[in-house]
Amino acid sequence: MAQSIARVVLIGNLTKDPELKQTAGGMMIASLRVACNSRRKVGEAWTEVPGYYDVTVFGQQAENTAKYLSKGRPVGIDGRLDYREWTTPEGVKRSAVQIIADSVQFLGGGEARVQQAPAPDISFEAMVPVPAVQSAAVPVAAQVTPEAVQAAFPGSTEDDDVPF
Repeated sequence: MAQSIARVVLIGNLTKDPELKQTAGGMMIASLRVACNSRRKVGEAWTEVPGYYDVTVFGQQAENTAKYLSKGRPVGIDGRLDYREWTTPEGVKRSAVQIIADSVQFLGGGEARVQQAPAPDISFEAMVPVPAVQSAAVPVAAQVTPEAVQAAFPGSTEDDDVPF
């Protein structure tokens, strides 16, 4: 019998900040909600329809998502589907499908959290040429010359077989 596969790959944006919790055993768990758009034809026009997915992240990766991600940030999720069933205290059967993340990729540059200083106004006319400086780390006698290369690697480079 063939093995079943329930893998998921999502690229979307967080709809809220990650919620971080800790189990009684000390395991960190982050809950994410990711929105992904899909295109559908409604009548004669194509429109983008959002889909919302619950994602659970465990361990160190959960801590990192809670620390570095925030609402609106783009993420890539690779994970598996998890199906749960339970009965409410009122006796109603419920079920849910969620995504258990194996990997969370932080996409985008994080522009919302990093403020950049404005670039200074520099014109080319204001630039002053800087004289070339001899590197102090490499003495003049040790600079590479064709003769030095030939001495270090004896044999003719003309005899080399080029593989392409």
